[in-house]
Amino acid sequence: MIVNISPASQDYLKVIYDLSEQHGRATTSQIAEQLEIKPASVTGMLQKMAREELPLVEYKKHQGVTLTCAGEKAALEIMRHHRLLESFLHEVLGYSWDEVHEEAERLEHVISEDMERRMADVLGNRSRAPHGQPIPNQRLEMQPVTDTPMGELRPGQNALVQRVHDDDPELLRYLADLGLQPGARLIVLAYVSFDQTLHVKIEGREEAAVLGPSITERIFVETLAAQVEQSETLDTA
Repeated sequence: MIVNISPASQDYLKVIYDLSEQHGRATTSQIAEQLEIKPASVTGMLQKMAREELPLVEYKKHQGVTLTCAGEKAALEIMRHHRLLESFLHEVLGYSWDEVHEEAERLEHVISEDMERRMADVLGNRSRAPHGQPIPNQRLEMQPVTDTPMGELRPGQNALVQRVHDDDPELLRYLADLGLQPGARLIVLAYVSFDQTLHVKIEGREEAAVLGPSITERIFVETLAAQVEQSETLDTA
């Protein structure tokens, strides 16, 4: 499906999909910030995509942009390519989790559908990428995400890390050093409203970590208060 869509348009579709999931629609300024290009260039590209024979977006000046059905399907397909590539690079080729995003960005536009299927088979048709992001299935359906930003946790709450943003290698290396990867369990010890920092105890680590909003807004968790309280697997003393 994406063979007739330029790599630049594919990048736009991914960004618009992500922003729409967060805000309902994407604005020109948000897209420009994500893609690190000028808003005027974004406006021109959106107008072009909206005028295609099979329009990929619906664009209204000063009202933002949404994906058409065709645009959403194309976005999900390129996201499936990207996240399968991340998983293949990590699990099969031994790339670290902070290296796979940029490699997948380069390769996602050129792999064939046959290669996509073969990678999925080798990986056991997994449902999540190394950073915990869901992988659209072969029918280009995205599993629902019910996790919440870590920054919303408060003292006494226990949680399981589900996913983290994958586009900042330095952050990913830092999180790996802390043990804050998908599957990690933690308990919040304190919250400081002045600077919005969380003091957390991560399972398997002796010292508490202090995390600011620049980190906690990029980590998504599932709260597990009842289960962890009963098992008492985290030592908060």
